[in-house]
Amino acid sequence: MNDNAERVGPAFSVDGMLHARNQTRQAIRAIAAMVEPGMAEEHAVEQAKQILLAQGHALSWHPTRVRFGKNTTKPMKQPSEPGVVLQENDIFFLDIAPRVDAWEGDGGASFVVGHSEEYAKCAADAEALFHQVRAVWSNDQLSGRELYKYADQQARSMGWQLNPDLPGHRVSDFPHAAIHTGSLADFERSPLPLRWILEIHLRDPRGKFGAFFEDMLLDDQYYA
Repeated sequence: MNDNAERVGPAFSVDGMLHARNQTRQAIRAIAAMVEPGMAEEHAVEQAKQILLAQGHALSWHPTRVRFGKNTTKPMKQPSEPGVVLQENDIFFLDIAPRVDAWEGDGGASFVVGHSEEYAKCAADAEALFHQVRAVWSNDQLSGRELYKYADQQARSMGWQLNPDLPGHRVSDFPHAAIHTGSLADFERSPLPLRWILEIHLRDPRGKFGAFFEDMLLDDQYYA
């Protein structure tokens, strides 16, 4: 069932995919820098779109998302509760997917304002777990299904719940959906680099907040 899952389109290139990733990470930093307490989530989303446009990315292949506070617990396909305003001590995350020329970018990260230790720990743990799973992938060549089983176990050991509704996905020259729409968590082989997005969405067991981190599955050299 996975025979065609890692095919690519005619415009696929290593340099192109890495360029899209680099542009995505730059945009995440720029968007996070403009978010501040007192801002409504809807305004942050519009500002994020403007930043992507200013960087030359006129199109996104999935909606631009900025999630504040209690909305950080929601699956991506579930809409945010409207009117949520970022507080002085709060957590937020970004999930963006710019089309950079012919290639798909996709990335997400969490950020904390103020001095909440539990928010800071959740944000740090989401990124740390991403790299733990990535290391297991690199060292042990586990299947996508095994990677998410490992991620779930590790999340529990950290005191969080892993959201199963964000199970990773393909990325490619646009559109990857014409090639494969299945999730990484259902992939039964060890995934190739430059083709998959690993998503980690942690949630507070009380359901009050969450944190998110995603990036392309790549070797250590790309994370120096």
